[in-house]
Amino acid sequence: MALYFPKNYRPKLAPESMEHAIKLLKDTFQQELSKQLRLRRVTAPLFVLAGTGINDDLNGTERAVGFPIKCMGERRAEVVHSLAKWKRMKLGEHDIAPGFGLYTDMNAIRADEDLDNIHSLYVDQWDWERTIVAEDRNVEFLKDIVVKIYEALKHIEALVYHQFNHITPCLPEEITFIHTEELLALYPHLTPKEREFEAAKKYGAIFVIGIGGQMADGKKHDGRAPDYDDWSTIAENGLPGLNGDIVLWNPVLDNAFEISSMGIRVDKAALLRQLEIEGCLDRTKMTFHKALLEDRIPLSIGGGIGQSRLCMYFLRCAHIGEVQASIWPEEMIAECAANNIFLK
Repeated sequence: MALYFPKNYRPKLAPESMEHAIKLLKDTFQQELSKQLRLRRVTAPLFVLAGTGINDDLNGTERAVGFPIKCMGERRAEVVHSLAKWKRMKLGEHDIAPGFGLYTDMNAIRADEDLDNIHSLYVDQWDWERTIVAEDRNVEFLKDIVVKIYEALKHIEALVYHQFNHITPCLPEEITFIHTEELLALYPHLTPKEREFEAAKKYGAIFVIGIGGQMADGKKHDGRAPDYDDWSTIAENGLPGLNGDIVLWNPVLDNAFEISSMGIRVDKAALLRQLEIEGCLDRTKMTFHKALLEDRIPLSIGGGIGQSRLCMYFLRCAHIGEVQASIWPEEMIAECAANNIFLK
């Protein structure tokens, strides 16, 4: 567990003010996101049936928390990792027209997470998905959606400053777009995370495009499951990938800070191509994958935005445990308290 303790750290808000601020930010942001992207709220599941292909595989190595269901012949359920594929199926079920979409409050458990300042066993995020048409499957459309989300983030920053004027704004006026291959060319001797550090520090807010496939050096910038984001289609800029991460510069942690992972989702061609690349074509027999290949699921763009991470960033907290209740090792609780960081 790599913990970082900002020098002379003091919480910006008293505990009672912190709880008020968390509710204010969460209530306001989901309204602003819904307005920017034309989304409506739906209720989300905490768990799904195993073996259907609906649960998110994240990087493909994380174990899902699961349990047998007594009244269903011991069929196994899994606590969701995220709702990337479930949301897309709901777009079809609700017959949501192109240009409109849905969002939900997603709660998850990630038992394999390495706990530190920004990672918890408990995950809370706004999962959103929006119906698109084939002509929208391009980088410029992706950028347009990112800009809308960034406007929602800036709205929250202004709100925080209005309510708590000792928390001053620091986001740049615009977000900078950069591809993983461009980062590799700029910083060939650094690791992917070190490249994000340098770019986020330079620009303040970046969107890193093309995460999941192999780059020119034969390595991946980061892992992505093969069956939701499209990381293999060659875009109009000649580079692969129609997905990415929103990464902000965090002045408290003095580090790059990912707040959202998102992208244009796979169509049939991209799904088959990415399943083949990752050696898992057997998934085509699963519920979600069959529905996509049979044109029973609409084309879409979607992503997740961390609720606790958003609160942590805009309220200038040093640890995610200051804005959410979870389980932490006793030594972490004690070490944080010794550095004026008090975990819930």
